[in-house]
Amino acid sequence: MASKLLQLKSKACQASQFVVKHGTAYNKQLLEQNKQYIQEPATVEKCNELSKQLFYTRLASIPGRYEAFWKELDSVKNLWKNRKELKVEDAGIAALFGLECFAWYCGGEIVGRGFTVTGYYV
Repeated sequence: MASKLLQLKSKACQASQFVVKHGTAYNKQLLEQNKQYIQEPATVEKCNELSKQLFYTRLASIPGRYEAFWKELDSVKNLWKNRKELKVEDAGIAALFGLECFAWYCGGEIVGRGFTVTGYYV
């Protein structure tokens, strides 16, 4: 166990050295590739304007998402009505999806507890 821990520590050290050495070059390359999205000058007013644009754009998309939700719900209702025609494959996919949701829930609980499985820190 100690040897695996030392190997992990060595790999983490190598990775951090790589990031330190090549991180700025990657950052510059990334900014250069996406310079069309950068607002110049970066002022407080421009940031406020962009945040308002994002907020109202998201707000304007609610009706479309609302209708998509009801369409999805109708398709689930239709599947439930015709459940006798449901294939085992479809039921398996639905079960795996439910299991994945439960796993994400459990993972979130563990993270929320401060990475402890047994309980919260007091």
